[in-house]
Parts: sequence; structure tokens; C-alpha cells
Amino acid sequence: MKLSYLLFTFSLTLSLNSLATNITSATSLQQSNLQQTTDLVKANNKFVTLLGTQIDVGQKAPNFKVVNESFAPVMLNDFSGKNVLISVVPSLDTGVCSLQTKRFNEEVVNLPEDIVMLTISNDLPFAQKRFCKTENIDKLQVLSDSVWRDFGIKYGLLIKDMGLLTRAIFIIDSSGKVAYKEIVANISKHPNYELALSTIKALSPTEVINKGALTKKK
Repeated sequence: MKLSYLLFTFSLTLSLNSLATNITSATSLQQSNLQQTTDLVKANNKFVTLLGTQIDVGQKAPNFKVVNESFAPVMLNDFSGKNVLISVVPSLDTGVCSLQTKRFNEEVVNLPEDIVMLTISNDLPFAQKRFCKTENIDKLQVLSDSVWRDFGIKYGLLIKDMGLLTRAIFIIDSSGKVAYKEIVANISKHPNYELALSTIKALSPTEVINKGALTKKK
């Protein structure tokens, strides 16, 4: 009985290791075929290589698939007809990323109700859930691109050999077009919060007054 159990365990371990190797090889092959951008972002004063397709303002925003804290798929198309601000961070466990996420979470109450605000990183959903609970992030949606890397690749944000997303802000208008884009030139710096917020407010047909009451612009 013990021998058969050991043989089963050994066989299972080999199978899992083989599967992990195949997944890693497939991922490496996929990334080797991606467009590479080498002159947009610096880390420690050296340029990093971004993988994926660069998206320009005015283009139709590519649909993407990420997951929430329960690993349930969430897609850009789920917010069709709304103005969407996407705050992209490398990792919620770092200082600037944490501050960026908390800043946008605080700003939600100052925005019209038709605006959707997302934070996307490659942190695992478990880590994102823990961060949100600890930091009281409860007004925006924090989503993970760790499963498929679909968002990072389609928006040209995946850092080669790191598996992280570079710091960026995208605004998608209600027609589904990219209305604003900032890829932060140095990964350790903050984005331009004021410009991003003023841009998305200008897209909305409503404005916030009297602690959250809404009125139509004249």
C-alpha cells in the first residue's frame, strides 16, 4: 500500500511539473511573438521593454478579460455605454501603487455616477482582496490581469521578464474609444491625477454637487 502510494505521488508530481513546464514554454513562446516597445518607460533610470500592442487616443478600445477577487471574469464590454477610467499599477504592495489606488478610491465620491473606475494589476486576486480590506478600498473595482495577461498584452503594458504591468492611466469614453492615455515615463513616479480626473469629468453629462447629488449640465 505504501509503495503504491509513493508511486502514485511520484507520478502525480512528474505530471504537475511537466504541465508547469509546458505552460511556461507556451507563455514564453507567446511573449516572444509580441510587439516590443523599448523607449517609453524607465525603471532605475534604464528603459524596460513593454510587450503588447500600443493603443493610441482616438482608437477603439480593445475589449479585454480580467478577473475579480473571486476569479470571476470581468470584461471591458461589461461597462458598455459608460465612461471608464482604468488606473494601472505594477503591484499594490508598493508605496506609489498603494497611494495611487487610494487616491482614485477617494475621488470616486466626487465623480458622476455614470463613471466607472477600475484598478488593474497583475497581483493575484487573493492579494488584491487582502489589500482592499486593509486599506478600505471599497469605491472602485480592483481587478487582476494575472490569469491571462489579456489586458496587458492588448494595451502594450506588460513588462518583459517581470510579469508586471507598467504604471498607466486610460480613459475609455461611452462610445468605446480611448479618450485619454498616460503611460508614466518612470515606473516609480505618480501619474497626472488632476489631468486624468478633469478629462473624465469633462466626458460626463452630469456633475456632482451637494455631497453627491447629481444635476444636468446646462
